[in-house]
Amino acid sequence: MAFLQGIAASNGIAIAKAYRLVEPDLSFEQIKVGDSAAEVDRFRSAMEKAKSELEVIRDRAAVELGADKAAIFEAHLLVLSDPELNNPIEDKIKSENVNAEAALKETADMFVMMFEQMDNEYMKERAADIRDVTKRVLSHLLGVQLPNPSMINEEVIIVAEDLTPSDTAQLNRQFVKGFTTNIGGRTSHSAIMARSLEIPAVVGTKSATEEINNGDLIIVDGLKGEVHINPTPELVDEYRSVHEQYEMQKAEWAKLVNEPTVSADGVHVELAANIGTPNDLKGVIENGGEGVGLYRTEFLYMGRDQLPTEEEQFEAYKAVLEGMSGKPVVVRTLDIGGDKELPYLDLPKEMNPFLGFRAIRLCLEEQDLFRTQLRALLRASSYGNLKIMFPMIATLDEFRQAKAILEEEKQKLISEGQKIAEQIELGIMVEIPSTAILADQFAKEVDFFSIGTNDLIQYTMAADRMNQRVSYLYQPYSPSILRLVKMVIDAAHAEGKWAGMCGEMAGDETAIPVLLGLGLDEFSMSASSILKARSLIKGLKKAEMEKLAQEVLNMQTTDQAVQAINAAIK
Repeated sequence: MAFLQGIAASNGIAIAKAYRLVEPDLSFEQIKVGDSAAEVDRFRSAMEKAKSELEVIRDRAAVELGADKAAIFEAHLLVLSDPELNNPIEDKIKSENVNAEAALKETADMFVMMFEQMDNEYMKERAADIRDVTKRVLSHLLGVQLPNPSMINEEVIIVAEDLTPSDTAQLNRQFVKGFTTNIGGRTSHSAIMARSLEIPAVVGTKSATEEINNGDLIIVDGLKGEVHINPTPELVDEYRSVHEQYEMQKAEWAKLVNEPTVSADGVHVELAANIGTPNDLKGVIENGGEGVGLYRTEFLYMGRDQLPTEEEQFEAYKAVLEGMSGKPVVVRTLDIGGDKELPYLDLPKEMNPFLGFRAIRLCLEEQDLFRTQLRALLRASSYGNLKIMFPMIATLDEFRQAKAILEEEKQKLISEGQKIAEQIELGIMVEIPSTAILADQFAKEVDFFSIGTNDLIQYTMAADRMNQRVSYLYQPYSPSILRLVKMVIDAAHAEGKWAGMCGEMAGDETAIPVLLGLGLDEFSMSASSILKARSLIKGLKKAEMEKLAQEVLNMQTTDQAVQAINAAIK
């Protein structure tokens, strides 16, 4: 039995076999073969295995992920059956007596280079298809299995270096009971997605992929941040008991599902949910969400080989607005960049992508992309209570430019006879310190603020939230962060506007008492955190939390702030 300590990223207990989502070693040596005909047969066999595998993946993707995702694998099947690729590989094996691996890679690399140099965007995209297909065929030649989270059909716990947003979007909650990663923190995208999926997660273990083998029985303790490898039967029984107790606690919280969020002295605040897809609505409703405080639209753009159409986006936004039955839905416009990439956009690599060409900066330059999204949002607006939010706003000019583009598209749609909601609130995410400092000026022009603490903290502290060596600087309870939050809330209220928070801090039980005291109007968090937060707020008096907040704002260190909060809510 072995033990790993990590960061508790998503609450709960999971006990299941390990599934390593790790890129295998596909290295090989070029060798001469004695029987080229047999080598051609070996190549054809690998191609057939890859084809059968892709057909299964395509069919499952069509059912579980939709036709657009299935189309990616259909393209891969076309590449596999293309004689323009296959014949040169077989010819090379026969004429040069080389092994199939070498002939495959050399031929594929030639085609990839040729396609990448073409001016036609469609042909450039085919280079990525050839790379993926080559990797799959190579894996069969080498007898190595490629991991594929969408193909999992038994209860497992995912073990990975990290999980990308597109990886987590493919996880089937029916079978994936939890995950653990080498890197990451509570605000990494893999952790955020785990909370959205309501599955336990422990991140930042440093060595999970080295210590855990495929099929090992493991326990992921998302309450304490512990991972137990091949535990004793006694420890498994102990954890089953802990799991039952946690489920009983959740059942108690569930009694609050239809109640408003009101403090002990009668002050109402709104508890909303952060979502990534229309499929997340089920969790929002089941957990008593009073709205959607952050709809991360970038997930519509991920895991595919081309941009979503206006119609696809319209249907997704309409589904969420209708599903929330008139409750507010705050939609964040496309936030790509940083650790969220779209390969088909072919954006330049940057030294520091978190501070680079991302979010609103990308949208204001790539206006066709931005206008398509805005049109889809405006068309969907009549189906519910839509609020639109621009991310990564650093200057008033950026907000004004984005608002002007929105207004242009609105007028075009009206002239086309499209029905648009009469009132659509327009706000910004406050995630850059300069914006928080100038909040009093922004408040004159926006309808609301939503504080994105995940980025605001890392930018304020100059500490990458994905870098474990500086993770001690990721301090949501720092008086410096809390002062910025207060500036934003006060600025909004001075202009009669509302202020929300959609960063992970909004669902943090240590932060909630202070945020209540600072006057935050809307707390938006993972749906799975809502009922626990509601239970906590019902036991707090806002008047007392205002005094606590003032006390904490005047402290010098995070440790002092945490001690004061813990003492106040005991």
